[in-house]
Amino acid sequence: MALSNISHLMSSLIEVHMPNFAIIGSGAMGSAVAKRLIDHGATVLTYLEGRSGQTMARAKAAGMMPVGRQELTKAELILSIVPPAEAIKVAEFVADISSGMPAPPPFIDLNAIAPKTMQALAARFEGSGVEVLDGAIIGGPPVPGKSGPTIYISGDTAGRSRPLEDCGLRIRRLDGLLGAASALKMCYAGINKGFIGLGTAMLLAASRSGAAESLKAELSESLPDVDRRLSRSIPDMYPKAYRWVAEMQEIADFLGEDDPAATIFRGMAGVFSRMAGDVDGSRLLVEQLDEIIAYSETEN
Repeated sequence: MALSNISHLMSSLIEVHMPNFAIIGSGAMGSAVAKRLIDHGATVLTYLEGRSGQTMARAKAAGMMPVGRQELTKAELILSIVPPAEAIKVAEFVADISSGMPAPPPFIDLNAIAPKTMQALAARFEGSGVEVLDGAIIGGPPVPGKSGPTIYISGDTAGRSRPLEDCGLRIRRLDGLLGAASALKMCYAGINKGFIGLGTAMLLAASRSGAAESLKAELSESLPDVDRRLSRSIPDMYPKAYRWVAEMQEIADFLGEDDPAATIFRGMAGVFSRMAGDVDGSRLLVEQLDEIIAYSETEN
């Protein structure tokens, strides 16, 4: 067989076996995950009806392919990457479009929700034939040249997530049952984002009481790692604060009413709600925080 024919045959085989995913959610994380998959040869479908112009532009820039709702079921896997408050609604949407299909694609929830919410979400698929997997994303959106974030998946005994791994995502499968990945996310986010919320609250308190400069000077001297991290992570939080409100509420639910720490995370939800309102409004709190952080950077 001529080399040109062999090359054509190989190209045809590669084309036939290119992975085909669907991602519901074209935010910063969803679009970046899509781009990583697309850069590794996959096709990524999405549904954009009713979405904002900004969301549509982000999906287009990532190379996602907008399709009708029913066409999403032609994918090998359907991923949900949306704010926690929207997770159940997306599950109901996917259960609806998968209804009556003889072999619907598996569904992976990758949202920051509590295990109880994950169980309630999975219940929406009862009788549908859809295999539901529990996932959690640890780390920021994928960027070129870096392997992260890490995606943890539980309940994947059949290795349904392997095509994601083949297309450039870092996948870690957990031995636990459905909900194990969500529990991991709750604990990690409680430490990571809880730290940012605590720092935000105390810097604003210091600003109100006239102790901001002294506090920052002391942090810089005695806790320089904390000072550097707050100076980097607080400004990064501003555009995300609105999404973190529901996530803090999910963490409180995960801890349960008998755990006094649940009250802490209900308070953190309030901190981020207040910040989200300020970001979209007067930005007075943003200015106060930026002023404190700038003071620290000037002094160092």
